[in-house]
Amino acid sequence: MSASFAIVGSGPSGMYAADALLKEVPGCRIDVFDRLPTPFGLIRFGVAPDHFKTKNTSRQFARTFELDEVRYLGNVEIGRDLSIGELQDNYDAVVLATGSYNDRRLGIPGEDLPGVYGACAFVGWYNGHPDYRDLNPLLNGGGVAVIGIGNVALDVCRVLAKTRGEMQGSDIAAHALDAIQAAPLEALHMFGRRGPVEAGFTPKELGELREFERCAVIVDGGQLPGSVEGDFEGREKGIKEKNLALLRELAAQDKPDLPIQMHMGFYAAPVEILGESQVEALRLERTQVIDGRAQGTGEFFDVPCAAVVTAIGYLALPPDGVPMDGTIVANDAGHVAGNLYVVGWSKRGPSGTIPTNGPESRDVVGLLVKNLETGKPGGDAIDALLGERGARVVDYDGYKIISAAEIAGAPEGHPQEKFTRIDEMLALLDGGGG
Repeated sequence: MSASFAIVGSGPSGMYAADALLKEVPGCRIDVFDRLPTPFGLIRFGVAPDHFKTKNTSRQFARTFELDEVRYLGNVEIGRDLSIGELQDNYDAVVLATGSYNDRRLGIPGEDLPGVYGACAFVGWYNGHPDYRDLNPLLNGGGVAVIGIGNVALDVCRVLAKTRGEMQGSDIAAHALDAIQAAPLEALHMFGRRGPVEAGFTPKELGELREFERCAVIVDGGQLPGSVEGDFEGREKGIKEKNLALLRELAAQDKPDLPIQMHMGFYAAPVEILGESQVEALRLERTQVIDGRAQGTGEFFDVPCAAVVTAIGYLALPPDGVPMDGTIVANDAGHVAGNLYVVGWSKRGPSGTIPTNGPESRDVVGLLVKNLETGKPGGDAIDALLGERGARVVDYDGYKIISAAEIAGAPEGHPQEKFTRIDEMLALLDGGGG
């Protein structure tokens, strides 16, 4: 009997794990589960829509799904259709690759006002994620404040700043593009508790802010240090120095008279979100960085805005029965317990780029193979359970039908128009024999 594996999650970390298992355990069978009918996770829903070329990473994973040894079982939610225990009972090993696609909270007054959104939800809205299709963010005022100084915060500001023409070639969801273009935006604010040297964005992302058709980027040169100081070495120091050079360039730019201004603010910590029936302003405290930590100065200021987007990190919410260690799955080098393993953001937290997941997933698979014991019944037993429970499983051929319809239905100048409702995807398959 060949070894059988279950991977929960079809994003980058899960697919890198599948490729590693195929290499390390010849002749194995792999079932990849995803709660959505469409695979590829973060590539489909997390990468900025105007970074469509980055999404081509999915082509390598698509080739994996074409192999006879690998099955895609979409529209199957672990915790609803199957339990983690049932996977462990039926597969020789189970790999959790569910990510950390859930927003962390600020923990300040006013956070529950209408108009406050986590970046996970906001990015999911403009990327066409079914969970966030009906978010309908309140962009009815002149300002949006984004809390965070990483690449996700830059993505949010950039997508809001661009014109419809600048979004040509992207796969932004049509409902979001229409809403953004209709919004009376005048000011975008991005705030970080610490300074520009501590910021988490990369030079590539920062460099994309240098020129917009309708938005001027404002950087206060007085907040920029003369050099990169601190315990940074090698590549990390080089990134910080490039960021600082780009920020100086932005600070020195002429500020054209454009409809929107994007203010990049440092040394400011949110303390309260103000408003009655919805967000009206964000209150912040000016900070100073002492020994690498932001400390309040007692000086406060308010920024008028109708929406606040928090880009302060994510946390894992795995299926019931999986132990947690803070915001990640409790694990020892990727081993959770018994024949259960974890990879990706669920294992280490939300950090790194898509390729970062490759070496890590291979390391976890190496540990899994060392501990491997075979003899479980595998996917046939799981198919029987799903059949008994009436689960509507979408296989990879079904996904290809969905994808073809998305490409065929794309507006001019866009590569695809994603389905944003699961029932519409299933109706397409049932009507077309998928």
